[in-house]
Amino acid sequence: MDAQGRGRADDVDPADQWVLNPRTGEYELRLSPSAPESSVPGPRTEGPRAAGRRTAAPGREVPPQRRRRTESEAPVPGRRGRRPEKKKSRGKRALLWTGGSMAFVVLVAGVGGYVYLKHLEGNVSTTDVGTAGSSSFKKDEAFNILIIGTDKRTGEGNEGYGDKGSVGHADTNILLHVSEDRSNATALSIPRDLIVDIPDCETTQEDGTKKVIPGTSGVRFNQSLGDHGRDAGCTMRTVAETTGIKPDHFMMADFNAVKTLTSAVGGVDVCVEHAVDDPKSHLKLPAGESTVKGEQALAFVRTRHAFGNEGDLDRIKVQQQFLGSLMRKMSSSDTLTSPTKLVKLAEAATEALTVDSAIGKVGTLKDMALELKKVPPKNITFTTVPVIDNPAEKVKATVVVNEAKGPQVFEMIKNDISFTEVKKKEKKEKAAVAARLKGEKSEPGEVRVRVMNGGAPTGSAQEELAYLQTQAGVSKSENAGNAPADLAKTTLEYAPDQADQARALAEILGLSGAAMKPGESVTNAQGLPTMTLTLGKDFKGAGVKLDAKSIETPDLDKSTADQKQCAS
Repeated sequence: MDAQGRGRADDVDPADQWVLNPRTGEYELRLSPSAPESSVPGPRTEGPRAAGRRTAAPGREVPPQRRRRTESEAPVPGRRGRRPEKKKSRGKRALLWTGGSMAFVVLVAGVGGYVYLKHLEGNVSTTDVGTAGSSSFKKDEAFNILIIGTDKRTGEGNEGYGDKGSVGHADTNILLHVSEDRSNATALSIPRDLIVDIPDCETTQEDGTKKVIPGTSGVRFNQSLGDHGRDAGCTMRTVAETTGIKPDHFMMADFNAVKTLTSAVGGVDVCVEHAVDDPKSHLKLPAGESTVKGEQALAFVRTRHAFGNEGDLDRIKVQQQFLGSLMRKMSSSDTLTSPTKLVKLAEAATEALTVDSAIGKVGTLKDMALELKKVPPKNITFTTVPVIDNPAEKVKATVVVNEAKGPQVFEMIKNDISFTEVKKKEKKEKAAVAARLKGEKSEPGEVRVRVMNGGAPTGSAQEELAYLQTQAGVSKSENAGNAPADLAKTTLEYAPDQADQARALAEILGLSGAAMKPGESVTNAQGLPTMTLTLGKDFKGAGVKLDAKSIETPDLDKSTADQKQCAS
């Protein structure tokens, strides 16, 4: 709170209300008894934890309410300050995030007190997307969040952005996948000019009735929101139709969000290789590093004429770089240890958000944020749906999925496979299972195996067969086509007298004991017993071991959240 506002009962800054709770030993946000209820909107609570009331635990005396020290007063020697420097709260400090066309991730909300949490919850808008998403959030599962930034104009100063009178199209879109073990995450940008088929979608009207909006084929992805009354649920269904990946939830914001969020954290660091002076977006930056916030930050992520070929794909790269920088700023100690920044960020983020009803409570958003916080920034990959120019157009204005690369990218995300090198926690196998790997091993030339595709990308069986024969020395191998059913995990079935061959092949392929399935052999075309290797959805590519810490991915332009890059 600035100097002019001090002492005014109607201008209480929540960041100034952090006090020590003698019962827990933690700093919490408490409203003073003199503060009017209107300073922090929300329902009244009854009981000893109600805002502005303080009660002692049995046998303990509660210290009097702390008085703010004026600038002229020096701290008493040997006495603790009311907020020790660099002390991180052990609880209730949550990393709450989202993003959108402005490519943002929100927030670290270190708020305590029921009233203020309910106030934040009242800031968040919700949309009922029905069966387009999941009905709840579960902490122990992988999850997919569709982050949408719309081109809708709200507030002052946004006249230069988006289409005048736009109902809010899906201008920028990021499908964020967080792995089940929280070792990695993938942020997949979906170009707004991607040609897609929009399916029929059921929407909930303002009066609570349901209406099915007919789908359409061969249109831009951004039309999945706004046109004909389509809501975010329609965009979620379009993502599932296009990629095969079903979003569990969505988060959406418009132009104002990036301005308020960047201002709340004191600006975001960006870098450009060459000086920028774009008269259309009014972006002016010197070469090298700069800090942008507010209007300048919005101009940075919205400009199409300052970088690359002045197209949307180049703008997406810049937005990804900006998002990584913002994530680093959010998680920095400078932000995490500042109650003032945390409260400003909480207010800005929740006011900017529209989410699906299943995650509309601040407690749920907090839980999601804490799960995302577990992912190391070096393992958060930013990439874009692989595309090529639309072959149906003479003047290239739209793009279509690159069928040579796109399907593998989608399958990797669906099957929870990382795009970065990660150290996966080894699960201890039962002694009997682990023992399958112990013992003598045959020479590769003695291994007889047939290879089947049970869920891997098309052509994987032949590619793995070529690797086994030409590089691994497993000359007695053959392609057995497709398996009767898809498998999540690759398996190797063998008869007891083939255990030495199975151990040799397991070593070559990086199979675990659990992947080895003692059973029966089959007879090949020559009438000889042979093992069966079935490639599952976890197959990472020909020659790549299943237990490898890295994965051979398609040739993608990608980056990670810990990388500092300069836009060019």
